[in-house]
Amino acid sequence: MFPQKLTDPRAFEIAQAMLGGFNRHYRLFRATSAEAKQRFERADWHGQQRAQVLRIEFYDTRVDEAISLLEERYQTSTLPMEIWQQVKLHYIGLLVDHHQPELAETFFNSVCTRILHHGYFHNDFIFVRPAVSTEYIENEEPAAKPTYRAYYPTRDNLADTLQRIVNNFQLDLDFEDLGRDIAWAMTAMRRELGDLRWRTNFQIQVLSSLFYRNKGAYLVGKIVNGFSETPFALPILHNERGLLYIDAALFGEDDLLMLFSFARAYFMVDMEVPSAYVQFLRSMMPRKPRAEIYSAIGLQKHGKNLFYRDFLYHLRHSSDKFRIAPGIKGMVMLVFDLPSYPFVFKLIKDFFPPQKETSRELIQSKYLLVKQHDRVGRMADTLEYSNVAFPRHRFDDELVAELRHFCPSLIEENTSNGADDLILKHVYIERRMVPLNIYLQEATPEQMEHAVIEYGNAIKDLVAANIFPGDMLWKNFGVTRHGKVVFYDYDEIEYLTDCNFRRVPEPRNEEEEMSAEIWYRVGPRDVFPETFGPFLLGHPGVRELFMRHHADLLDAGFWQEHQARIRAGHVHDVFPYETAKRFYAAPKTQLLLPVDGAALMAASHQDLPAH
Repeated sequence: MFPQKLTDPRAFEIAQAMLGGFNRHYRLFRATSAEAKQRFERADWHGQQRAQVLRIEFYDTRVDEAISLLEERYQTSTLPMEIWQQVKLHYIGLLVDHHQPELAETFFNSVCTRILHHGYFHNDFIFVRPAVSTEYIENEEPAAKPTYRAYYPTRDNLADTLQRIVNNFQLDLDFEDLGRDIAWAMTAMRRELGDLRWRTNFQIQVLSSLFYRNKGAYLVGKIVNGFSETPFALPILHNERGLLYIDAALFGEDDLLMLFSFARAYFMVDMEVPSAYVQFLRSMMPRKPRAEIYSAIGLQKHGKNLFYRDFLYHLRHSSDKFRIAPGIKGMVMLVFDLPSYPFVFKLIKDFFPPQKETSRELIQSKYLLVKQHDRVGRMADTLEYSNVAFPRHRFDDELVAELRHFCPSLIEENTSNGADDLILKHVYIERRMVPLNIYLQEATPEQMEHAVIEYGNAIKDLVAANIFPGDMLWKNFGVTRHGKVVFYDYDEIEYLTDCNFRRVPEPRNEEEEMSAEIWYRVGPRDVFPETFGPFLLGHPGVRELFMRHHADLLDAGFWQEHQARIRAGHVHDVFPYETAKRFYAAPKTQLLLPVDGAALMAASHQDLPAH
């Protein structure tokens, strides 16, 4: 129970110091996100990548600073629980009229749980549920940007309105032909939406900041027509002459879900009130959990917090048991799941078979690499937790036996004070997917071809992002609900440029040719792509499809060529939408012809429906 009186002056000072630590974090986070605009205008793609990595590190750095400050000034780890209760109450009071209260609560949790042992913090000391509402928060300062802007086009000025929407972002670069791009966007709009049958309430709502990721800037909004709402996004890219162009027009929830996928890097977007952005995005993607939206816009620590709240809520309203995950067991990770929950839980084993020359620290570094790297839609994001308490009675006995055998250092069974908890000291959580090897066993011929093409494309996208997956077996890839193939086993990944891709040497004599053993020298980072075939292509149907679409993956030259381009500083384009949606890409060869933007815009007016 909370005390009736706030009696200790240290509690208020501690609350102020903690909030000051968060405010510093968010100022730096927001400044780095805002600077993405200048990096985009300069085409500083390597700078954008570096900023992405540094921004992920900001949060833990600020938490460490806050802990050091509190320990130095107040010896917080030795304070009685009554003071911590008062600290939380003061902190809640300080969040009134704060523009990021939900993030500040998460920061409080991070500091508090690092200072106090997990046996001593509970609902009274941390924000298991939010204490401050984020509904209807807006920055009321006169010069502040609103969360979104609304435009009210008519049939006669739709093209002009769309052009004004783009120009209002004030990018410090010229478009190659914005009129042409707007005309193609309107053509795509008519193709997607059909006869608009304009209602009295026709408006276009656009979030006030662009979303930056990789080499693109994305204008995000929705078309409101009476009672219907259609989400849309316009990707803005650089051409080879340094001019801008709109590359595609994305419409509908499915397109936006792919854009904001859990398998892609986090966006950089300048937000004063992040909860308002999340509310707007959730109205466009109601199937996407708020936790994933927060993570997608770079606020992954709060995404973790929301995920854990959702997880606890699910546990309270379900009764099935955690079990060993179906599929082939891994040599490095112990994987379990809850059948009613669409995620898997992964623990690093305490020991590995001899063929796996690795360590816990090395595996953790691989997962961190994936967190910080551009995942190009092909590597699942992971949530990493420490000291998580699970109800012991929800664990299958076979799973508990596996945990005790393979991961004894990572589990702690707490039965004190009537508790019945199984505490996992370190666990990764990932979106559950259908393992590709299982998918292929049950696939129709059409599904098999699609999966094999996607598998090869996944590897090529990773290669473009300077990632060599290492273990390329089918079981290490999963199929998402959208049919995308995503890699999820990271213990052997390497930067592509750190590998040495070689062709198998020609045997020098008959003895070498007939040898069952490798007779040539192999270095620790040597990779022989032509040897992939026997491990991957045992199924005749799969082999035929693979050789038809991706035979180049078995050629060392393919990998060496990509290494050379990356070492030369080239940053590849990887698009979060289908090639068919691009305005100026094959197979739409007609779009490559010279187009007079003004004439096309004028023609587009004639095709618009009447009021």
